[in-house]
Amino acid sequence: MSTDRKERRTARLVLEDGSVFEGRLFGKHESVAGEVVFATGMVGYPESLTDPSYRGQILVLTYPLIGNYGVPERTESRPASAPFESDRIQVTALVVSDYSEEYSHWAAKTSLDSWLAKEGVPALTGVDTRRLTRRLREKGVMLGKVVVDKDLPFFDPNTKNLVAEVSCGKTVEHHERGPEDCAKEVRRSTTPTIAVLDCGVKQSIIRSLTARGAKVVQVPWDAPLSDLKFDGLLISNGPGDPKMCGKSVENIRRVMRRGVPILGICLGNQLLALAAGADTYKLTYGHRGQNQPCVNMDTGRCYITSQNHGYAVDERTLPPNWEPLYRNANDDTNEGIMHRTKPFIGVQFHPEASPGPVDAAFIFDEFLAAVSKLGC
Repeated sequence: MSTDRKERRTARLVLEDGSVFEGRLFGKHESVAGEVVFATGMVGYPESLTDPSYRGQILVLTYPLIGNYGVPERTESRPASAPFESDRIQVTALVVSDYSEEYSHWAAKTSLDSWLAKEGVPALTGVDTRRLTRRLREKGVMLGKVVVDKDLPFFDPNTKNLVAEVSCGKTVEHHERGPEDCAKEVRRSTTPTIAVLDCGVKQSIIRSLTARGAKVVQVPWDAPLSDLKFDGLLISNGPGDPKMCGKSVENIRRVMRRGVPILGICLGNQLLALAAGADTYKLTYGHRGQNQPCVNMDTGRCYITSQNHGYAVDERTLPPNWEPLYRNANDDTNEGIMHRTKPFIGVQFHPEASPGPVDAAFIFDEFLAAVSKLGC
């Protein structure tokens, strides 16, 4: 068991509506500004903090106990084996109710406090996150700032192309990993090549594909794709407004003309919809958590899913031959789309969910089955 108990300075979280929430600092002692969002989940803070979809956001975790199992080591030889979704912390700041000064876990190598400080990310503890979350649910997602010593103006990260900040800078290939990486690895007689359009892809998506025997070619968000040979296209998750990714939308349209199977995940669902000719819109406070119920419109079956998005597809604008595939059982917003005759589907939730739930992992199997059916 380790501890980093210390006296902590007071700082403020200020929302654009004038609300002020006081807390005690840990991590980096620095003023920052971003968009304040909340997420539910009892575990998974290393995964959440490194999820590129949170780029530019001040993340409020509703579960009261955070930091109790520390942070595992990131190994340079096998960075994807650890529970990190990217190579750095992506959130602008973290807000929790109760930061655990003591941590204990067999894989822990450092505290959450030390990790945040090392990567330059401020955090607040002792905040009434219940009151804060209720405020965000009533008013909607708001701009906010963590004020330490120096005040600063509010900043809306959605005015930037956040995808360009988190996408890979060059093409990277990933091959099938050994059984130690996936206890339920599925072997295939052939090796399909899946192009992953990296809009901020989570490492769990790449692991889910390689564990099933696929060769993954990860390409930048604005890659033309026209000269690349692949059997299927996966459009990844990512941060911000999908309409900032005009180049991605144009390139996805070109791939659609080829007729190869396409799977969009999270932001990828929205980009697929835009490429089809539909529209997207900003949700009031978004869906971020591990317990979101989604209903399959064909079977009526409900799946418990992990989600992280602030935008959604407007079903009313779907063109002919496209239809809703999933809907959120809480607010009836779109959670997936599909083409009636072509192998194009999108899901708004995360079938690769890490740390879980894994109810929707079958979507990768269905996608690869569609790839195989068309000749791979």
